[in-house]
Amino acid sequence: MALIYCKECGHQISEMARVCPHCGYNPSYDDPNRSNKDWLTAFLLCFFLGTLGVHSFYANKTAAGVIQLLTLGGCGIWALIDLIMIGVGSYRDGEGKYIKNV
Repeated sequence: MALIYCKECGHQISEMARVCPHCGYNPSYDDPNRSNKDWLTAFLLCFFLGTLGVHSFYANKTAAGVIQLLTLGGCGIWALIDLIMIGVGSYRDGEGKYIKNV
């Protein structure tokens, strides 16, 4: 039986373990399409600074961030659409992964 390391806490665990006994991490909750960016941070950046495209820079979408900065978030419409998309969990980061609140 091989030993592996927990992705969350780094402790050695058995490969047969379903949950890490040290931190409770469950690898079955890993979603390869989920971004490592924080949902609340993206939402608040979009809410307060959406017309400047700061949330797009945070999500590693530099080109979209520059365009939003130059157009003031598409006169606020683009920023509003992004705010709604972040809120419902369908906004993607620069790698194409979803920024979700889960």
